[in-house]
Amino acid sequence: MTIEDDGGVRLDYPGLYDGQVAWVAIDHARRRNAISPGVIAGLKRTFDDLAANDDLRAVVLAGDGRTFAAGADVRVLAGLTPETARSFITSLHEAIDAVRRMPVPVIARLTGHCLGAAVELAAACDLRIGDPTVVIGMPEVRVGIPSVIEAALLPALIGQGRTREMLLSGRNYAAVDAEAMGFLQAITGSDALDAAIDGRLRDFLSCGPRALRTQKALLNAWQEPGLADAIALSIDAFAASYETDEPARMLAPYLKSGGSS
Repeated sequence: MTIEDDGGVRLDYPGLYDGQVAWVAIDHARRRNAISPGVIAGLKRTFDDLAANDDLRAVVLAGDGRTFAAGADVRVLAGLTPETARSFITSLHEAIDAVRRMPVPVIARLTGHCLGAAVELAAACDLRIGDPTVVIGMPEVRVGIPSVIEAALLPALIGQGRTREMLLSGRNYAAVDAEAMGFLQAITGSDALDAAIDGRLRDFLSCGPRALRTQKALLNAWQEPGLADAIALSIDAFAASYETDEPARMLAPYLKSGGSS
């Protein structure tokens, strides 16, 4: 099945920060910022380019419009085979990993839905700040596939119990729950969200640039033991899930409704 993919990523440098802060937006609002191959390629390319900018001090990752990202594009998921599933999930991991390995702090600006692959993307950021409209969840098991790749970051972020509940149930959580479990570092009113992010950015800009990059590298290194093996195993599991008809059968209702996962 051929999918028209008009999604991408938009990059800006707000003048307020003299080019030291980059603002990256998932630009696919027509489909609630569904994470499509175009979005994946745009994220990988943008964050690879930003990593080479020695003057950069911080990045904000947001969604265009009222939603951060409603998950992977079900139109893509529904048409995968074991071979294309492996290619798709590997490319998604490489894009999210480019965010995680960014040498400067990355803040996820969360509004609306943050589901599935979007939770993994946000988990790869250093901080997550949202407004009361935020809803997070990992619904993959409800559409016949496992949660994989950077879902492996969640136990250290929100704890084993919450991770197991989230991934095994596929249920959604409101903003207050996401904050209580440690996924969100702060919730602010919608009109105060950018001011709250600005406060964190000012904190970063007050630090020694070299020390901040060194600290970020250390934090990433502390995550590494076992992470690569966990991700490799999960890529195999994702591909294997398409050896049965379960994903196609369980994705069909979402495909009809135009949803994401």
